[in-house]
Amino acid sequence: MLKHKNLTQIAKKVLQQEADALMQIGELLDESFEACVMEIMQLKGRVVITGIGKSAIIGSKIVATLNSTGTPALFMHAADAIHGDLGMVQQEDLVICISKSGSTPEIKVLVPLLKRTGAKLAAMVCNTQSYLAQQADFVLNATIDAEACPNNLAPTTSTTAQLALGDALAVCLVEARGFTSQDFARLHPGGSLGKQLYLKVSDIYPDNEKPVVGEDDLLEKVILEISGKRLGATAVTDATGRLTGVITDGDLRRMLTRFDNLRGLKAKDLMSANPKTVCPDDYAVKALNIMRENNISQLIVTTNAGGGEVAGFVHIHNLIKEGII
Repeated sequence: MLKHKNLTQIAKKVLQQEADALMQIGELLDESFEACVMEIMQLKGRVVITGIGKSAIIGSKIVATLNSTGTPALFMHAADAIHGDLGMVQQEDLVICISKSGSTPEIKVLVPLLKRTGAKLAAMVCNTQSYLAQQADFVLNATIDAEACPNNLAPTTSTTAQLALGDALAVCLVEARGFTSQDFARLHPGGSLGKQLYLKVSDIYPDNEKPVVGEDDLLEKVILEISGKRLGATAVTDATGRLTGVITDGDLRRMLTRFDNLRGLKAKDLMSANPKTVCPDDYAVKALNIMRENNISQLIVTTNAGGGEVAGFVHIHNLIKEGII
């Protein structure tokens, strides 16, 4: 039985072999890869990716990556294509056929049928002299020296190379299209990632109370405002209604050590000036970052950056509820 140390060394060898293969793939990129990217950029149709076996699994992942980054794509299993699914391929499409050898019986049956559709054909192959490569309009060279499998049989290095080459294709299209984080958010509205990219403060704060006191309001009113509005703080405004400070639960506790006589204390005596604020149009993730950087649990929302009239509050619990954290 192999010792634990030997297993670790085997794993390291596999990872190194696959890493070396990726570096080799990078050196093989050529004009055909660039031409394929440009063809996809001007497509009126979609990218259709097909393959069989492990290559089909890789193809499904590449389709998901393309769709999520703004390139319409769909997957068609090579075996199903000759039993009706070929109808999903249109003349305006580009088909990427993934195959290590490029010469399997399924590929030799499928390729002539694909070419009859009028769609352009790209071959992602390890053998650039194969039947598939020779028939293709574009060749995405995924040549490897050997599989990581000790018998050089199980698809390992070859599928890693295919996956990475698909990622390279997708990222090139992202760069070429000028695909932004806002575009990404539009396609990923669900989950914490999507919310970080599109959820704004204005989507959150209107549901909260708006605790506000004047600078000359007495301590009793400050306490009632903070406890009644249940946000752990209150904004302090001047006579014109502009924000001048904030009083938190912590300020009230520290008050007991600062003042011997609490009678007659006013909000302006207790407040912290120049409080941290956000605007309604700021993204919620910005509010989260400000809270984390300053170790606070709420922010005042103002009509203008850095001040202005008080619009409301956003609390850390709001962000937790929305799944931002």
